[in-house]
Amino acid sequence: MVAVALTGIAGAVCVVAQAWLISRAVAGVFDTRSTDFPGPLPGLGAWAAAVLGVFAVRGVLSWLNAWLAHRASAAVKSQLRTDIMAARLARPADSSVSSSALITLVTQGLDALDGYFSKYLPQLVMAAFIPVLMVAVIAANDLQSAGIIAVTLPLIPLFMVLIGLQTRDQVRRRFRFQTRLANHFADLIAGLPTLQVFGRARAQLRGLRETEDTSRAETMKTLRITFLSSGVLELLSTLSVALVAVSVGFRVVDWDLDLATSLFILILAPEAYLPVRQVGVHFHDSADGTAAAEAAFALIEAGSSRPGGDQPPPDLSSAAIVFDQVSVTYPGADSPALDALSFTLRPGEALVLVGRSGGGKSTALAVLMGLVPPSVGRVRVGGVDLATIDMDAWRRQLAWVGQEPGLLRGTIADNVRLGFEGASDTQVRSALDRAGGSSLDAGRLVGDDGEGLSAGERRRVALARALVRIELGGARLLVLDEPTAGLDQATEAVAVAALRDAGVGALLVTHRPALLRIADEMIAVGGQEANR
Repeated sequence: MVAVALTGIAGAVCVVAQAWLISRAVAGVFDTRSTDFPGPLPGLGAWAAAVLGVFAVRGVLSWLNAWLAHRASAAVKSQLRTDIMAARLARPADSSVSSSALITLVTQGLDALDGYFSKYLPQLVMAAFIPVLMVAVIAANDLQSAGIIAVTLPLIPLFMVLIGLQTRDQVRRRFRFQTRLANHFADLIAGLPTLQVFGRARAQLRGLRETEDTSRAETMKTLRITFLSSGVLELLSTLSVALVAVSVGFRVVDWDLDLATSLFILILAPEAYLPVRQVGVHFHDSADGTAAAEAAFALIEAGSSRPGGDQPPPDLSSAAIVFDQVSVTYPGADSPALDALSFTLRPGEALVLVGRSGGGKSTALAVLMGLVPPSVGRVRVGGVDLATIDMDAWRRQLAWVGQEPGLLRGTIADNVRLGFEGASDTQVRSALDRAGGSSLDAGRLVGDDGEGLSAGERRRVALARALVRIELGGARLLVLDEPTAGLDQATEAVAVAALRDAGVGALLVTHRPALLRIADEMIAVGGQEANR
């Protein structure tokens, strides 16, 4: 950005040189009534060649300025996208930002920063130097013209501030409606199969059209402000230049000012207003980007407070896990999602959390994995507060199977190897068989998010991945959320036997009788009675 500013200032110096050459050449022709006149250059052709040389230098500087600005913009956007994804991955359970809003932000939203870095910011830097340079050069030739410019120039920033405040509020409003439209569309697509089953798909067209019309109306309001404000700034700078031109014209007629100096001033006067006026014009180019940047910074700052500390975790093969009156209240919620949960999970035990849906069972698992910090209470591992433990090292001891297991594009074997990268084909096949997936071909291709597999097949792949993580990856605790839902009894019996024989502790959330029978203890969550 320093290089961008320097090339802009160098371009302004070229403008001064260009104005001097043109004014002296034109005045020389009028004074001598000939193309050959006394001066530093022998004739009009040489003056024209010098002017063309300055034009060429300005062209190179203009290209270099744009190239540097776009390089800066690309670097900043890349860094912001990296920081956003790092912040999101640091808090994967954070539901304050939906996936659709996140996608809108890191794509179209941050792309709007091009206007900020390639146009607005360089122009802002040049607006701080170039008008001062122009006024100083004009003052060296005519104090009266410099005084007129110095008085009228501040009017442009004043109007820019008034217009900018309105623009900023309108752009933020439009960004909110654009995000709402993205969320609405994403939710509609996600729920389309259900809506189609119940014959309600077409009924959603009205709501989608209303959201789209609102977004379009807000966009048109923003464009209207942009065009009107540009016209106001253009009119103001034109009137200011006219004041200088009228003053200079009268004094040339009265022989108080020579032709060369008057031309020099008239060529430079618009250049004194241009950088400031362009700041106002490019402010609208940057407004979308800055609105997106504010959302990006909010997300990055929220993810900067990474949970956990730097203390190494105790070995779960000998350390007990204690939940001590743990409660979790999500931001904006009126009541806790998890209320005063207490239990002790000893090494090698299988403990099952039972209770009504929405009672906080999944939240308890998220607390254990360090994805959600407790609002009240503590979790201790071998007497060490979980909040002080290095989360990366802690999670390496866990094998997780969720209600909707995450699967990546590739083969089934690739997804099983996420548990341990070095697992052999034989070990992958064994894990699948023991997880109830004997009918699954390890080389079978799956799409994004497990596309092509049924819900039961996804859980079997996830269970196999957890077994590989336990046996080869060094994990010492199974964390399972309804791991056998969607499996038939025979397949479930195979999977339950594999979990029972894993030889490590387990914390489960389930309603399935087969899994309840292997539990050493059942803990009520959300008001049910506990059973030993």
